[in-house]
Amino acid sequence: MPRRKSNRSKSKREEGERKSSRRAIWKGSINFGLVNIPVALYTAEASNDLDFDLLDRRDFSPIHYKRVNAKTGEEVPWEQIIKGYQYKKGDYVALTEQDFTNANVEATQSIDIMNFVDASEISPIYFDKPYYLEPLKAGRHAYALLREVLTKSGKVAIAKVVIRTRQHIAAVMVQDEVLVLNLLRFPTELRDASGLDLPESGSKNGGAFSSQELKMAEHLVEMMSGEWNPEQYHDEYREDLLKLIDKKIKSGQTKEIQTEEAPRRERPGKVVDIMHLLRQSVDQGRKKEEPARRRKAS
Repeated sequence: MPRRKSNRSKSKREEGERKSSRRAIWKGSINFGLVNIPVALYTAEASNDLDFDLLDRRDFSPIHYKRVNAKTGEEVPWEQIIKGYQYKKGDYVALTEQDFTNANVEATQSIDIMNFVDASEISPIYFDKPYYLEPLKAGRHAYALLREVLTKSGKVAIAKVVIRTRQHIAAVMVQDEVLVLNLLRFPTELRDASGLDLPESGSKNGGAFSSQELKMAEHLVEMMSGEWNPEQYHDEYREDLLKLIDKKIKSGQTKEIQTEEAPRRERPGKVVDIMHLLRQSVDQGRKKEEPARRRKAS
């Protein structure tokens, strides 16, 4: 059940999120040949998830998870919990945060640039998680230099970096005035797509299409094309879910358990007339464009 908080508590939470977003996760340096650029690493993601609790449906009491000792069954406080690596069944090597650093001190404090590639060469499937890089006082000049050379060359820097307990490969790239460290997936983290049943280009089994269909599809793409504006996109499902929650609260149905299934969207079970659908889509697009044209003309 989502926690409804007062405006005051909400503002405090937002203030806390702003402060935490400005808390450096990591401080070290970008190593660019022999050039050393001291930087701080900040998360670039902002979580927008709704906060749900698990409840006992019989009396709506919250369900708590406890850290329990497997031998005694007793709850263990956080200060008594350590990390361990199981090297054989039932036997562990204890590891502290200092051990993770001591394994390779230089690796845990540097972003080592290995080479540069064209940005267009990296498939979007490899991008995983973005971070902002902020220069420390002694690194501002070199930071600006790296930013400028990446911008002018159209390249991104491929680097290796250790964050927390794992080494990653990453792309250092320019976003407006900031250098962004975007963690990349290793090829071994991606599943092979060769086993998927895909239509071959130009095949009769779903891959072939007429020149008319292609021209109409290209026309539709042209009509729907525009400049990239991320501000125009928002989480519609989250907004609708919040509306449903508010509706339940206002109608006093906060403890009503919905069991009736929503009607499922029908899936096409037969071959459809693509050309007909493309024409309909183009017509709809033209109708949407008409009011805008009238406004421009007036």
